[in-house]
Amino acid sequence: MSVKIGLVSLGCPKNLVDSETMLGLLKNAGFTITNREQEADVLIVNTCSFINEAKEESISAILDLARFKEAGSCRAILVAGCLAQRYPQELMAEMPEIDCLLGTGAVPEVVKAVQAALAGEKLSLVGAPGYLHDANLPRLLSTPPYTAFLKIADGCNNRCSYCVIPSVRGPFRSRSIDDLVDEAKELAAGKVRELVLVAQDTTRYGFDLYGKPVLTVLLKRMAALDGLVWLRLLYTYPTLISDELMEVMVSEKKVCRYLDLPLQHAANAVLERMNRRGSKEETIQLVEKLRYQIPEIILRTSFIVGFPGETEADFRELFDFMKAIKFDRVGIFTYSQEENTAAAVMPGQVPEEVKAERRERLMALQQGISLERNKKKIGAVLPVLIEGRHLEKPDVYIGRSEGDAPGIDGKVFVCSKRELASGDFVQVLISGAAEYDLTGEPVK
Repeated sequence: MSVKIGLVSLGCPKNLVDSETMLGLLKNAGFTITNREQEADVLIVNTCSFINEAKEESISAILDLARFKEAGSCRAILVAGCLAQRYPQELMAEMPEIDCLLGTGAVPEVVKAVQAALAGEKLSLVGAPGYLHDANLPRLLSTPPYTAFLKIADGCNNRCSYCVIPSVRGPFRSRSIDDLVDEAKELAAGKVRELVLVAQDTTRYGFDLYGKPVLTVLLKRMAALDGLVWLRLLYTYPTLISDELMEVMVSEKKVCRYLDLPLQHAANAVLERMNRRGSKEETIQLVEKLRYQIPEIILRTSFIVGFPGETEADFRELFDFMKAIKFDRVGIFTYSQEENTAAAVMPGQVPEEVKAERRERLMALQQGISLERNKKKIGAVLPVLIEGRHLEKPDVYIGRSEGDAPGIDGKVFVCSKRELASGDFVQVLISGAAEYDLTGEPVK
């Protein structure tokens, strides 16, 4: 009887691609993949350790799966990803439930790890984080069949003072254009219609291989592929948004008019301590230029509140910046004090209750802005990717517009008497708006 493998993937879409690669390798090796944890002989947790909440979620997931081992249904538990890379000694010493660790550089060794664990071995495969996916490695997609993430690079060179990514993922390294096009072509042949390009810094793509960023070259090659409808960009560093990229977003209709710009703060004093390139004034100029060149663009960003030394005046500057710019989508995070980062030992650590209160103020502000911007879409006709039927309302379908990234942004609720299929693109007349979601009907 075939050995059954279950996998829980935590964290970002970049981590999800690693999970899908491990599943593909295991399936090719003859293992059976199951999404029923109680049936699995081996359970794998692909973890995140970016901030405290992510670490806590990862530990909780490991302990939760350990119940199946205690019950006797599971023979081995493997822990992979960023938490394993960051804390290998601690995990093996303090969590006897774990049979094997795989660091971020050990993704291709997952079959070896499973075989060792089933043989009763305790194994720690944690070395330098130098792994890079390529088109020859198998993937078993866990996303809906019409959407896939494409990891165009791994690692990071930015060295933001609060971030552990360079230490757990290694330096920035790009895949070749030809390799990425090969994988995109294969995904499109498998009926993927929306391809989401991800990396720690997508706008830096290609600099290490070609001596300059070549994201636009990649986008043009992919836009020429049959089958793909949307090409979406996540994690674009603001100082590397070029005129050429804006031109491609205008000229190539498959490239979504959507940009994720992780800004992290607006007060220049805080940005300097964060070791972030670019100033508030440069960001304002960039946003104005983006909206002038691409009037329909949807802009998403993220901010960190409570960074060491953040004063009430710094926070107010961020608040006023958000109020003035009116981003379409915003994620607000409280600063997480991570060991072995420069920010962890900075003076002026902000109390947790102050961080939480500042986050609430920004979230309340953004709710009003989001509602205001969504109301402006009433009367517009938008292409919507249908993702399924509402569980409680049979005549309502759930989808996403070009301005909604999967798993991150809002939804479009489509009222339709006629049958709509998941994966279809439907022209929808928007008739209602809430803080995050839209409602509408198909155009007849």
